[in-house]
Amino acid sequence: MRRGLVHVLAWLLATGAAVTLSWWGVHTVMAGTAYDPPRALPITAADATTQGSKSLNSPTHRPSPATSPSARPPAPTPTPKRTPGPSPTPSSSSSASGRVKSYDTDGGRAVFDLGPSSATLVSATPGTGWSMQVWKTETWIRVEFSRGTDRVSVMCTWHDGPPHVDIGNY
Repeated sequence: MRRGLVHVLAWLLATGAAVTLSWWGVHTVMAGTAYDPPRALPITAADATTQGSKSLNSPTHRPSPATSPSARPPAPTPTPKRTPGPSPTPSSSSSASGRVKSYDTDGGRAVFDLGPSSATLVSATPGTGWSMQVWKTETWIRVEFSRGTDRVSVMCTWHDGPPHVDIGNY
C-alpha cells in the first residue's frame, strides 16, 4: 500500500511540474504577441500635406504607398513617456474639418480633430499595460486610460464654445 501511495505522489508531482512549466512557457511566448494592444502611428505634418483634402476621421484610412523608397517620409521618432497633461507643443496638422491634435499621457495617447464648434476622436491608444474606455455625447468626448487603480482621463468639451481639452488623474 505504501509503495502505491509513493507512486501516486511521484506521478502527481511530475504532472504538476510539467503543467507549470508548460503554462509558463506558453505565457512567456504569448505575452509579447497576440494579446498586446495595437499601437497607433502618430500623425505627422508630412502625412497631412500628402493627403490633401482627404478626411482623417475614418478609422480605416491608410495613406497611399509611396512610389519609390526615396519618396517616403522619414520614420516617426518615438515619443518619451511624459507626466499627464498636454504636450507643450502638441502634435498638430490641419484637416478638412479642423486641427488634429495629439495629447500624450502616462496612460496612452488621444488624438482629436478640433473643429470650430465641435470635435471628433481620431484615435485613442493605451500605453503598454493600460486599458481604455471611450464615452461620447453631443457636447463632449471622454477617453479614460486605466491600469489597476490608476486612472487618466482626457476630456474634450465644446458645449459652451470651441472645443477644449482637459487632462486629469483620478
